[in-house]
Amino acid sequence: MTQPTACVLIIGNEILSGKTQDTNLQFLGFELAKLGIRLAEGRVVRDEPAAIIHHVNECRAAFTYVFTTGGIGPTHDDITAECVAQAFGVPLVLNDDAVERLKRGGRPLNEARLKMARLPRGAELVENPVSNAPGFRLENVFVFAGIPSIARAMFGSAVPMLVRSTPILSASVDAFLREGDFAEALDEIQKRHADVEIGSYPFNRDGRFGATLVARGTDRALLSSVLSEIVAAITALGGETKLN
Repeated sequence: MTQPTACVLIIGNEILSGKTQDTNLQFLGFELAKLGIRLAEGRVVRDEPAAIIHHVNECRAAFTYVFTTGGIGPTHDDITAECVAQAFGVPLVLNDDAVERLKRGGRPLNEARLKMARLPRGAELVENPVSNAPGFRLENVFVFAGIPSIARAMFGSAVPMLVRSTPILSASVDAFLREGDFAEALDEIQKRHADVEIGSYPFNRDGRFGATLVARGTDRALLSSVLSEIVAAITALGGETKLN
């Protein structure tokens, strides 16, 4: 089976303004890898209907799954549900099951709260054990809240809806050598192992330059072999290594 892919759409002006730091992308990347779903892309989208609709339609056609975070609360700028409905060409309707879940919170269901129960027609609810207001799924698009604790809970509820594949594993080593010194050797190793994704992430620790070299793939034995080649190459170039 072809490995499933995913894209995350992080929706919200507060992310683009720098006032809020997103942590959902990192969480989803780690968790999807465990399920064998490769997070291929992440995009930050402003609170603008045309932009949200465009990215939802483009991504749902390009990836196995799309996960959106943010914009499903009760305020005027929470427009994700409406935009997803427009992207799919279906009306936004009051979902009776969502209303029942909102009632569990014990608060009066005024118009603002009922907004969180207006979902695209045909949407399947994604349970929210944290605050009751559900997320939802429409075909291959999953719509989650932006608050990290709620997004994580919703993802847990959505896992049974996902088709899994072989988990994506990783192995890494810290190389205390400047990237320019080992780039050619690393390129040769990557060419020999097309099924393994090798990344180099530079650092400066206590005045020492180096890089964390990460190998990612689905074959644990192959990853171990690739990491051994990397360590040997760095050592041959006079650099120190430290396995993570």
